Amino acid sequence: MSRIGLLYPGHSAEDDYPALEQRLGGRVELPVVISSVGEDAHRVDALLDLGGRERLADAARQLVSTHQPDAVVWACTSGSFVFGWEGAHAQVEALGELTGLPASSTSLAFARAVRALGLERVAVAASYPEDVAEHFVTFLERAGATVTSMGSHGIITAAEVGTLGREQVLELVGGADRAGAEALLVPDTAMHTLAWLEELEAAAGMPVLTANQVTVWEGLRLLGEVPPLPGLGTLFRAGTGTASVADRVVAS
Repeated sequence: MSRIGLLYPGHSAEDDYPALEQRLGGRVELPVVISSVGEDAHRVDALLDLGGRERLADAARQLVSTHQPDAVVWACTSGSFVFGWEGAHAQVEALGELTGLPASSTSLAFARAVRALGLERVAVAASYPEDVAEHFVTFLERAGATVTSMGSHGIITAAEVGTLGREQVLELVGGADRAGAEALLVPDTAMHTLAWLEELEAAAGMPVLTANQVTVWEGLRLLGEVPPLPGLGTLFRAGTGTASVADRVVAS
């Protein structure tokens, strides 16, 4: 059984992961350790602090000592993509060096999932304010994707995003501008999505990649071939994702 350790900032939708674990009947273990938060704000300066080295290091040490995971993922999109393409890679390299484990982040998970599905054109439905969402667009473009449209919903705090229910998330997805896109990306781990992925794809009429979904996929990908898992959308039906040797090498 794979044990994917998740570093999750604060409290909003972290219960998505144990709920999924239960639905899958223990096929995957997803222990969560909460990292510290200075200010709960979808604002660039606050997000740079959120994803800072010491905050992640403290949580990573706790994760390793308590749960002995096989891989570790920084389960935060905005707290990784605000560092830019090179900065996001440096962030997970530091986690790998600290833990001695394969490591990644939700932003890198999005980039790799897009590549694994062979997507070239994607739309974005973001909960963030527009200036923060634009950083995600830049990140995706640096990863080689063309962003056909970007919708931002101006929600400042992760706590508020975590209160969005099924109907609100379906509305966000169904109302997104998807013209010319091959898939829709929903980039916020503060948003509950894992129980509704099949409904979200039906509403969009195309593959939907959500932050919590790609986080789990990325953790499994780091360890080898991603198994098909029920109820988790196109990404988990496609047989996508096997980590290369380079992905798994961690500096000693």
